[in-house]
Amino acid sequence: MKWGWLILKLILIAICGFGGYLIADQLTITTFPEYGWARWAGVLAGIVAAFAGLAVEKIIKHIPLKVIAGGTIGLVVGLFIAKLIGVGFASLQNTTISVVIYIILSCIFGYIGMVLGSIKIEELRAPNWSWLVRGPHRSGPAGNILDTSVIIDGRIADIVETGFLGGVLIIPEFVLQELQHIADSPDPTRRVRGRRGLDIIKRLQQEKLVEVRIDRQDFENLSDVDAKLVALGLRLGAKIVTNDYNLSKVAEVQGIRILNINQLANALKPVVLPGEVLRLQILKEGKEQGQGIAYLEDGTMVVVENASRLLGKEVEVSVTSILQTTAGRLIFTTLKDPEFSRQQH
Repeated sequence: MKWGWLILKLILIAICGFGGYLIADQLTITTFPEYGWARWAGVLAGIVAAFAGLAVEKIIKHIPLKVIAGGTIGLVVGLFIAKLIGVGFASLQNTTISVVIYIILSCIFGYIGMVLGSIKIEELRAPNWSWLVRGPHRSGPAGNILDTSVIIDGRIADIVETGFLGGVLIIPEFVLQELQHIADSPDPTRRVRGRRGLDIIKRLQQEKLVEVRIDRQDFENLSDVDAKLVALGLRLGAKIVTNDYNLSKVAEVQGIRILNINQLANALKPVVLPGEVLRLQILKEGKEQGQGIAYLEDGTMVVVENASRLLGKEVEVSVTSILQTTAGRLIFTTLKDPEFSRQQH
């Protein structure tokens, strides 16, 4: 693919250089016959014009499509207004002055229209522009972009297997590069995490329950992976699947829908109410004297009063209160059968 683009660029440069030669050749023959070197100057001018076009293309491809569309509409409106105002100066006897005035008006109103159009297009709340990016023959959601954290986490593969997450899974190439960098890390822990992420991608591709697409778009003006994910989400109109709290907040501020696996896991935890009886195994002592610690199947910590001497025992407990913390839920309980506790003493 990269070789194809390189060949196209070389063809563009060759055509512009040849075009510059032809234009300079005609000028030399008709107007400046004494300047034979002007033909090669025309070739150079054509090549410079080609490189200028490539530079503009490099800048434009990082601008959202709706901003370009808004700027183009604003430019056309601005030039139309300049034309209407310029009609009033067309009757001037001095043609040069009227032409200069029209050029100045076109520059001023064209610039104002382009800037206002690119900014105010956001306020129109027009229908989703992302179909222009995806193409007219594709329908449905733009897809779900996977970030590095959610791939390493691994639960995304289980969620896909259950059928709760459909559509296209988009894995950006810069995320793959970050995973490869982590997998090549000298730190054993990071190396294992990176290889696990690559294994999860391979598993998703092999099971073929959903379409997995590697997106090769990059944002050379951005160095941070999170910033690139947000830019890609805006460009494609896609959702971002992540476990990163900060990325979630930044993306939501910019209007991108977020699927947070941690929030999904918290929402699926079983509801436990005060007074409910649970049967648990005491695994370790708590921070406070006499407390025992147990866990529900989903990993929720349960604090059992007066159970520190019952390590390894299964007991029935009654829920007294539930505390919601930033790390998750914390359930406080007491022994259902106090006699069992006294017997163990």
